[in-house]
This record gives sequence, C-alpha cells and structure tokens, in this order.
Amino acid sequence: MEVVNTLGRRKSAVARIYLSEGKGNVTINKRDLKEYFPNGTLQYIVMQPLNLVGVADQYDIKVNLDGGGIKGQAEALRLAITRALMEIDPESRTILKQAGFVTRDPREVERKKPGQPKARKRFQFSKR
Repeated sequence: MEVVNTLGRRKSAVARIYLSEGKGNVTINKRDLKEYFPNGTLQYIVMQPLNLVGVADQYDIKVNLDGGGIKGQAEALRLAITRALMEIDPESRTILKQAGFVTRDPREVERKKPGQPKARKRFQFSKR
C-alpha cells in the first residue's frame, strides 16, 4: 500500500496527514498523540473514525497541524483521517457518514466591522 495523503480543515486549523500501513502510531508535528493532545477528550475525537471502522492498530499516521486552537486542530485531524479511510476503503463511507464525520463544519469566525467594538456588538446609541 502506498502512502495516502489527505487534508482536513476546521475554523482556521489545517491538518495534512500521511497515512500508511503500520502499528497504530499517530505522530503530530514530530510529537506523540498523547503528548500533543494531553486531554483525553481530544485524543478520543482524533481516534473516533479509526475506532468506528475498527482499524486503529493497522495504520501509522504522520500529521502536520497548523493554525487554530487545540479543539479545532483535533476536529480538523478527525476530518483528514476520515477522508483517508474513505480513500482506502470506499465502503466505510456509509458508517463514517452516519456518524457525521464526513461533513466539513463550515463555521468560521466573523470579521470585526469598522466603527464597532466586535463583529456584531454596537456602541451604545445616543439619540440626543
């Protein structure tokens, strides 16, 4: 099997992954998964598609993560892993789609407008 290269995005986080056959090692920016995401919830989010399909110990994943916060990075990585699994085995798409991992979350931060303190907040209006 050759290396599968996919991309996942969430908010301003971008995850580029290289998935190959191996023992289940996940390396993120040259660090181990448990070291990069010390929070168990974020580790669970990252491993969800692998555990759902049942191939958590069959592939090694090398990840380049950039931008955003840790939650956005974890969800971007989940999307990238999902896309890689669908590329390897197209039949796994139905399981992953039902779990809601295939859809990219389009929500982004709204920009701040001039003359306002924040994106939607306005300064107090004075009639007189």
